Amino acid sequence: MRAARLTAWRAPLEIVDLPDPEPPKGGVVVRVLACGVCRSDWHAWVGADPDVSLPHTPGHEFCGEVIAVGQGVTRWRLGDRVIAPFILACGACPDCAAGNQTICLDQAVPGFTIPGAFAEQIAVPFADANLTALPASISPELAAGLGCRVTTAWHALTGRAALRPGEWLAVFGGGGVGISALLLGRALGARVVVVDIVPEKLAYATSLGADAVINAAQTDAAQAVRDITGGGADLAIEALGVAATTIGALKSLRKLGRMVQVGMPAGDHAIMPIPMDVVYSGQLAIYGTRGMPSWRYPSLLSLIEGGHVDLSPLVTRRIALSGVNSELAAFDKAAPPGVAVITDFSS
Repeated sequence: MRAARLTAWRAPLEIVDLPDPEPPKGGVVVRVLACGVCRSDWHAWVGADPDVSLPHTPGHEFCGEVIAVGQGVTRWRLGDRVIAPFILACGACPDCAAGNQTICLDQAVPGFTIPGAFAEQIAVPFADANLTALPASISPELAAGLGCRVTTAWHALTGRAALRPGEWLAVFGGGGVGISALLLGRALGARVVVVDIVPEKLAYATSLGADAVINAAQTDAAQAVRDITGGGADLAIEALGVAATTIGALKSLRKLGRMVQVGMPAGDHAIMPIPMDVVYSGQLAIYGTRGMPSWRYPSLLSLIEGGHVDLSPLVTRRIALSGVNSELAAFDKAAPPGVAVITDFSS
């Protein structure tokens, strides 16, 4: 099979031929129909993720068709179209039994702890516990976008911080997660303000229905959020993983507000100076989140299939496997609006 291999940090991925994977016990092999290119892949590319060792195949936002079934799999058959969360939980431990699959100690993470989906095929462990049937009405390229950014935003909004209709949602970072939070927040009945420093991303957010946008390069973003919302946001989503946006998100909240740290703090941002006086005086709640348990897919897919949210504007670039390198390099600075998805694995 063809795959894009990371052989040196920050070096262009090499397009190589690798042996087709075998289905593990309890797992399947999926022919990849589409795979997103995410900022988390950039963290792997630059060597900021300790789980990645070289050589390695990145890619964690994927969907596809089951082409081989391992021993013990009961739910899936050849030809099934499926989608998977990027955290593949064991399904058998106490945390999984409690529904908390994202903290499973025996988890596998494609593109990080196991070979990923920048390839024509991927072996998926723990298939019965993790895979979800992909409805025919949802295109592969959109499904690939769900695999990390949309699902992470959905879990942050509904599984962690319980966004309610009529609340003000402040989204710090207008990338894939941020735009997903905007679209989902509006579908849930919230009013949404998006903060970024890139005019094109702010214009994009406006075109998708943001109630307000703020350019943090031109003003005090936290104060601007408080002014627009009449005292502060009820919920803030930090969608970049850097100190400036985390601090801004906290300072944008009203009393008793909630903030969810969605962006991955890595490298120099693994430890941040948090304004604990603001947390204390405002009696704020801070949540961390990473991924989404697979059992929460049906609620999200139902929202999409029912026509309550249109996520298709997320996918702005359909690329070939060979186009991954330019997309990864783009994350060195402000990447273009929207999400890039690999749909052509032959070139």
